[in-house]
Amino acid sequence: MKKHFILGYGSLINSRSRAVTGRTGEVIPVKVTGFKRYWSVMSPDFGMSSVAVVAQEDAACNGVLVEVPAEELPSFDQREAGYQRVEIPAERMHTYCGRELPEGQIWIYQANTIVNPTPVCPIALSYADVILAGCFEHGETFAYEFLEQTYGWHHPLVNDRQQPRYPRVQPELHEEIDKLNTMVAKVAKLSNDELSLSYQVLISSSVSHSGSDQ
Repeated sequence: MKKHFILGYGSLINSRSRAVTGRTGEVIPVKVTGFKRYWSVMSPDFGMSSVAVVAQEDAACNGVLVEVPAEELPSFDQREAGYQRVEIPAERMHTYCGRELPEGQIWIYQANTIVNPTPVCPIALSYADVILAGCFEHGETFAYEFLEQTYGWHHPLVNDRQQPRYPRVQPELHEEIDKLNTMVAKVAKLSNDELSLSYQVLISSSVSHSGSDQ
């Protein structure tokens, strides 16, 4: 049977985030040519912007090549509603580890147009944190390249960690907050006080609720 792979360049980089949607297999960090990654209003119902790629021959961005069983593709299509799943040739992939790419059909979710983030739908740190935590799975250099190869950081950005707008947020991110803040401070115009707000409130609330149920 033909294998299927999705090129994840946003929250799909994060293994815990992928697992929420469906079963996946082999994961290979790669750089893909011919696509440029932007912040764009893709999820207005959540009051936030997401990352999206558009075709552009002289551009490139990093991501992960994720094996996805054919029967799981509809679940990922539903997750990426608003994007168009298109096939891309393996020749556009360059692995970070120098290994050969596995044979199969490679897909990427692209946007037709980019809609700049607004104060109503800003870049949300809860979403950016999930992506960066996923990047850390492949090393800090990979995370830095995500920052450098994503355009639009100058648009409105909000620290929503205590009331996350991203529905797949991970309260465990609090454990990585120092690393996340070091990264975010390089691209976001937020003060140290603004960055100090973390997910601790969510963790405390979860513990409190758990204790009251016992």
